[in-house]
Amino acid sequence: MIPWVQLDTAKVPGGDEFKLMQRGDEFWIMVGTNPLMTSRMAGSEEVLADVTCTPLSGKPAAKILIGGLGMGFTLRRAEALLGADAKIDVAELVPGIVAWAKGPLTPVFKGCLDDPRVKIIEADVGKVIADAKASYDAILLDVDNGPEGLSRPGNDRLYSAKGLGIAKAALKPGGVLAVWSAHPDAAFTKRLHQAGFAVEEVKARANGKRGGSRHLIWLARKA
Repeated sequence: MIPWVQLDTAKVPGGDEFKLMQRGDEFWIMVGTNPLMTSRMAGSEEVLADVTCTPLSGKPAAKILIGGLGMGFTLRRAEALLGADAKIDVAELVPGIVAWAKGPLTPVFKGCLDDPRVKIIEADVGKVIADAKASYDAILLDVDNGPEGLSRPGNDRLYSAKGLGIAKAALKPGGVLAVWSAHPDAAFTKRLHQAGFAVEEVKARANGKRGGSRHLIWLARKA
């Protein structure tokens, strides 16, 4: 059996430490002892882009924000769906993740960072959202395993009532906040409704049509 090799670590500001692991042509990013993402499974990350970007495919100058670069699956799918004049901001807090994307994870990213529509912002996505006022057609959040601060405790505020109000203000009328999760969370659904969003829950599988773990994406639309 091919052994796992730890390629690098990256400190999460105000949080834990990410580890980049490789076995053969497979990569994992872990936080502590928890697997955060793997290069083998992209299905639900691609669905996150599908459900938010497909309705924007014909919209002139659509602008979206992706929270969390990950392994680029959501970004690459968004690029395929959006028009040539779209703008795609990607907020990534951990500089090491960006460095891995341009280094050992280059085969996974397949050049998607070279797209001229893409702007990488090395910053807390919460700050990027707070600084935006009715700027985005969609905000896609995939920075934790669900609506709680796994990678760093400070992320909890993204999913709080106050955080949802800030996200709503950052969206254009009719804009969508999409949140990826590894599990359902009835309390979060309730907070979305209380924040004034029209809410839809989309089920997705880790391996897409091939199955895998069941994941959930909240689509919260601003009136």
